[in-house]
Amino acid sequence: MGGAFGGMDGFETIRFETHNGVAVLTLDRADRRNAVDMVMREELRAAIDQVRSDGELRACIITGAGGNFCAGGDISTMRDREPGIEDARTRMRRTGEFAVALATLDKPLIAAVEGAAFGAGFGIAMAADFVLAAPSAVFCASFAKIGLVPDLALHYSLPRIVGLARAKEIVFSARSIQADEALRLGLIHRIVDASSLIEAARELAERFLEASPTAL
Repeated sequence: MGGAFGGMDGFETIRFETHNGVAVLTLDRADRRNAVDMVMREELRAAIDQVRSDGELRACIITGAGGNFCAGGDISTMRDREPGIEDARTRMRRTGEFAVALATLDKPLIAAVEGAAFGAGFGIAMAADFVLAAPSAVFCASFAKIGLVPDLALHYSLPRIVGLARAKEIVFSARSIQADEALRLGLIHRIVDASSLIEAARELAERFLEASPTAL
């Protein structure tokens, strides 16, 4: 990639920039704390597919705008949809497809987390290979508070990170986990000051520029 940033046009809810072999994908619904609606879910899937198919991109950073990572699924858009089993199945299928796309991305994925990483946002962060977090980061499997179960493959990723018993406690209690506890539990790899969070994520991503894509 060249020295200047390049972007992808046509996205409404995310920003997608590339620089020197690294993609930066920013959730960009700051007024909703970057909550995921169906538009964002489809755009995230398209962006991840672009990262996968672009041979010049060697790593991807995912982060959120406005001081939050992602507050989870946008409940207001769920309430606005017509009830029905087919609609629910379609949402579940698309969510599953996006979760698989994240989990099977064959390039290093780095989550740079500020503020809320709740619900689906927690799931997106845990799908990353590396998680850097600002001191303000808060993680919460908030699904039980609204009568739902974890999505975005959190059922799969969380027990593999913290163990089954601890994963049950986190999911069943739906409690908030501050950055320092997240570090102790192994949910994140490092706490970084918010002012240098993206820079630290870039430095980590750039370690993979000369690595063998096949080996990775």
